[in-house]
This record gives sequence, structure tokens and C-alpha cells, in this order.
Amino acid sequence: MEAVKQGSATVGLKSSTHAVLVALKRAPSELSAHQKKILPIDDHVGISISGLTADARGLSRFMRTECLNSRFAYDTPLPISRLVGLVGNKSQTPTQRYGRRPYGVGLLVAGYDDLGPHIYQTCPSANYFDCKAMAIGARSQSARTYLEKHKGKFLESSLEELIKHGLRALRDTLPNEVELSTKNCSIGIAGKDQAFTIYDDADVAEYLRMIEGEERVAPPAEDAAMDGDAGEAGEADGARDPQVAEPQAEPMDQH
Repeated sequence: MEAVKQGSATVGLKSSTHAVLVALKRAPSELSAHQKKILPIDDHVGISISGLTADARGLSRFMRTECLNSRFAYDTPLPISRLVGLVGNKSQTPTQRYGRRPYGVGLLVAGYDDLGPHIYQTCPSANYFDCKAMAIGARSQSARTYLEKHKGKFLESSLEELIKHGLRALRDTLPNEVELSTKNCSIGIAGKDQAFTIYDDADVAEYLRMIEGEERVAPPAEDAAMDGDAGEAGEADGARDPQVAEPQAEPMDQH
């Protein structure tokens, strides 16, 4: 769970026609490119990640295989709820076996199937939740506060309005001196009659211009305190990717 809290923030929300993921990208150093945080799974579903990237890639391979098996065996896309249930079962196995550690990554799953758009959250504990909107990662409490405040508007929002809400929520997870840019932001969209599409780099500029110049609302004191605790390790070393902290040795008794 600690790895998820230290990972870069990501936000997911849905309307009656679309599901949208917005993620914050980090670069391990100034000399390297930003790591991708939104991954495609199938034509109708994708995920955003917060935590250990290697674990996320393992789970994404498993999800792609299950989607391919469904298309091969039944010639139909795998329902989102069944896919997330399979991920939950796979994530639960390491929690009960000796010598295995839980997956150190949280996922937001966005997709569209016969039941409409979906946003699911999965946890390292193998729990998963069907959400109207959700934010995970470092300093994500501020984003959840924004989502809770505006959740009544999401269902009837257009795609552009939904993306604007997601970007505003993600922006609230950043320190005041940092702004969203084409380098540190990704957007993923799934919807009716629309394959899951990821927008990176220059493709994001059009959406960032929609919220350019808007005044940022300061989070409540309680949210700021919680974000500070959760994001301290993730922000202390700049843009470095999260790692689970190693236990410190206890001091020896002096005689």
C-alpha cells in the first residue's frame, strides 16, 4: 500500500458515455524521458498505474492475455467487471503464500462495454471497487476532494468537460510552483463507438489550453496535511520513481 501512496498521482472519472484517465508522469532523472503511466489493454479498456512499474507491466500482460482469450474463444470483448475480478483473484494469491509479496501497484481501470463506461480501482490487498470517480497516488487526497465536490456534474458532462474536470483534479495534486505540461501529463479515453485512445506530449496541449489561466483552489488544511504525509517520500527527491523504503536497523544499546 505504501508503494501506491508514493507513486505519481492518477485520476479516473466517467460520464454516461465516456470513461477518462488522467495521469501524472515522472522522469527518474533530468536526462531520461518521462515514464508512461497509462497502458492500453484492449480496444475497449486501458489502465493507469501508481506504484511499482514492473509489477504493473506484469499485471497488464495478464490482462491483455485474458482479453485475447475472450476474443478467441467467444469472439466478444471481455466485460470490464470480469476482467477486474480476474485481476483481483491474481492479486490475492501472493497474499496467502509463503515467500511471495503482494503486487506493489494500484490500478485505475477505465473501459466501455455493454453496460456502459466503467472506472474500477484495484489495490495490492486484492480489493477492487467500482467507482464514479477516483484518484490514487501521492497527494491524491486533494484530487479526491475535488472529485467529491463536483461528482454530481460528471454523469451529464460532455467529453471535453469531463477531461477538464480530470485535469483540474490532477492539477490539485501538484505543488503550487509546478504546473501541468505536455511532458508530465497523459490522458486516456474510452467511450461508446470509440476505441481506447491515449494522448501524450503534443496531443495533450489542446486539452491543457482549456484550463489554462484558471485560478487554482487551495485545498482544505486537513487535505493538505494528509497529502503532505502521503507525498513526502515521492516529492522529496524530485521526479524519482517510487521505491519501497528499506527498514532501518535498530540502534545498538550502549553500555
